[in-house]
Amino acid sequence: MESPNTFWEDLRKDLEDPEFLREYIVESVRIATIDSIVNELDGARVAAGLSKADLARAINANPATVRRLFSGTASNPTLGTLSEVAAALGMKVTLEPLSNSQREWISRPLIDGHAANAKELGECLDAFGQTSSTAA
Repeated sequence: MESPNTFWEDLRKDLEDPEFLREYIVESVRIATIDSIVNELDGARVAAGLSKADLARAINANPATVRRLFSGTASNPTLGTLSEVAAALGMKVTLEPLSNSQREWISRPLIDGHAANAKELGECLDAFGQTSSTAA
């Protein structure tokens, strides 16, 4: 088994490639954002006492679409679907600015193509979905 330091050293080397760096950040942010929104919507659905089939009827969608959304098999739901589900649950999808720290560790490397510290970047991205509330 590799030591944690080996992982971070390998990641640091990979992140020296600007294309890899950007893909790593974008994919990490995309996954965390979608997970955060879907989890919040599913919590609202459960709190409202609605089944997935009830919610599908409310937005005139195929029940399988809503099941996939909440089962995690819809890897990239559309903003339209998320907005419709949110509206049916009395919510809306909104954007919020990143914190200064997140801008430093996420936005700046995307623009510059360089990350100063792979471990801190990874920690920032791990915390991204936990601290971000993109559905309000």
